[in-house]
Amino acid sequence: MDKTLNNKAWFMVLPVLLLVAFSAVIPLMTVVNYSFQDSFGNNQFFWAGLDWFQELLHSERFHNALARNLVFSGLILAIEIPLGICVALCMPRKGIGVPICLVLMALPLLVPWNVVGTIWQVFGRVDIGLLGYTLNALGINYNYTQDWLAAWITVVVMDVWHWTSLVVLLCYAGLVSIPEAYYQAARIDGASRWAVFRYIQLPKMHRVLLIAVLLRFMDSFMIYTEPFVVTGGGPGNSTTFLSIDLVKMAIGQFDLGPAAAMSLVYFLIILLFSWIFYTLMTRDSDSTANASKGGSEA
Repeated sequence: MDKTLNNKAWFMVLPVLLLVAFSAVIPLMTVVNYSFQDSFGNNQFFWAGLDWFQELLHSERFHNALARNLVFSGLILAIEIPLGICVALCMPRKGIGVPICLVLMALPLLVPWNVVGTIWQVFGRVDIGLLGYTLNALGINYNYTQDWLAAWITVVVMDVWHWTSLVVLLCYAGLVSIPEAYYQAARIDGASRWAVFRYIQLPKMHRVLLIAVLLRFMDSFMIYTEPFVVTGGGPGNSTTFLSIDLVKMAIGQFDLGPAAAMSLVYFLIILLFSWIFYTLMTRDSDSTANASKGGSEA
């Protein structure tokens, strides 16, 4: 039987398509156009071909910034995902404690990015900041404006404080969706706490963990406001990530061609790593589902 096509539905989608084209596609095409040209001001452009891309791929500055981004994102995922799971497992499932915990977990997410940077900038100062003054009073030499390790620790802890709540809320949503019958069956079988987590809770959280990993990777890899407000990319270039380096190149140096090429490579790197994460996690999910199906049939 032939299906009747509803062409009127396209008119409902058309405003959305136009909005996406205006807000995403057109600026992207502008960046692509700039990446193949050079400008000397007065809106005069000259064809440069692939020169900016070749220069970028051989640039030590770009490689160092990319390495900092990869290390930072790796640290963030290694800390926030396990910590978020642990906090979600400790949260109550019933009673008055549920709304209290949910509100407390949501509070850091409501703070704007620039305000987070300002809070931690003041919090870590050695003269008036509670953290910096306390650590130095205890004999710990802490100064994020002069010591690269202190700057890195400050930026990482700041991001963990700000975004672990997102992982907690996603994991908690996956936990509360598990039927009580699973836990009853586990108690009857005498399953340990680790067995319940390994074979019941973790598989049920797999989808939300996929979302959490993808969101946290993309956000951490594109981080700009918080480290820029706190450290400005310093001391030296120790916290100059790709986003900060890109803004310095585009606005500070006004090198539109190299900045456009760098932004496209930056965009492709994020897409590549996100696709890798998604492929690996969904493949693991499919294999786990097939194993469970085979075990049930046996």
